[in-house]
Amino acid sequence: MYVSDLRLVDFRSYGDALLELGPGVSVFVGANGQGKTNLVEAVGYVAALSSHRVSSDTPLIRQGAPRAVIRAKIVRDDRHMVVDLELNPGRANRARINQSAAGRPRDVLGILRTVLFAPEDLALVKGDPGERRRFLDDLLVARAPRMAGVRSDYDRVLKQRNALLKSASGRAFRQRSAPDLSTLEVWDAHLAEVGAELLAARLALVAELRPRIARAYAGLTDSGGPAVPAYRCSADPEGGEPPADRPQLVETLRAAMAEARDRELQRGVGLVGPHRDELHLQLGDLPAKGYASQGESWSYALALKLAAFDLLRADGDDPVLILDDVFAELDTERRRRLAERVRDSEQVLVTAAVPDDIPEELDGVRFTVSAGVVERA
Repeated sequence: MYVSDLRLVDFRSYGDALLELGPGVSVFVGANGQGKTNLVEAVGYVAALSSHRVSSDTPLIRQGAPRAVIRAKIVRDDRHMVVDLELNPGRANRARINQSAAGRPRDVLGILRTVLFAPEDLALVKGDPGERRRFLDDLLVARAPRMAGVRSDYDRVLKQRNALLKSASGRAFRQRSAPDLSTLEVWDAHLAEVGAELLAARLALVAELRPRIARAYAGLTDSGGPAVPAYRCSADPEGGEPPADRPQLVETLRAAMAEARDRELQRGVGLVGPHRDELHLQLGDLPAKGYASQGESWSYALALKLAAFDLLRADGDDPVLILDDVFAELDTERRRRLAERVRDSEQVLVTAAVPDDIPEELDGVRFTVSAGVVERA
């Protein structure tokens, strides 16, 4: 799988840009602020319908423009597919697949798969649990696009249940009486059902990732280790990693919500469910967060992404690998090991501010990027 053509209209700094790509390594070199990251951000957006840099689409539209358009031609097993995405701030985005309108933008999920590593990904190790939950869920969607619907359903049910908890908590305080919990119990059942599906998928995913993460970390550095991730479930009485058995998880979630009922009503928010879980990253005998060095943290974050890449590759196709300004953050040995690890991928897109940051092992097509102009070197 690879992207053969990329066109950007009013996307970030690009008024109208057309870029021809091919398999192998493509390197984009340019000073900071010239637009090289915007290119790979657009490729990542086609795959995930989100940016790795911002949480909303508004910053992606060029200043003064009413909308932005990303068009990507994807080659997969000698088949060509063209995805058009129209980003409309304040209105629904639109998508087309081979010139035909898609029912929903998320219908394009799965056509292109990418694994993107950027400096922001250090938050996978040093950041809040939400960063690690998002990593798992994004990978679930990349492997099985229908999981986007499961995530959406869970978020919807959680929002409704939280609103009810907040309302019940407020009424009980004002009236100094016990709230009517019959409606809440209905939402408990909904949350348990959809939450169990998401939780079972995450648990199965972590089991597949665990040996791959350990191998990837050991291949990047001799420092620290072993790297061992563990899923900590808020619904498990021991905070452990229950079996990925969906019917059993439904009962576990319902029991945990019942046990947490008083605390949830006091706080007016749900305290049990996948939204409160954690992917705990262990490095040797200590948690990586707070104890790993800067180099070890970078290696662990890279190991997470390389493990994701291996898992997607095992599903049948190489995803497009994107390394956005990564090598500047690594020492010489880690650069060499990473380059050797990824150079045989179907397509690798690399950005760098300085040509010397790119290891010799990643020899490929080079582009220069300056003031939004992309030229083949």
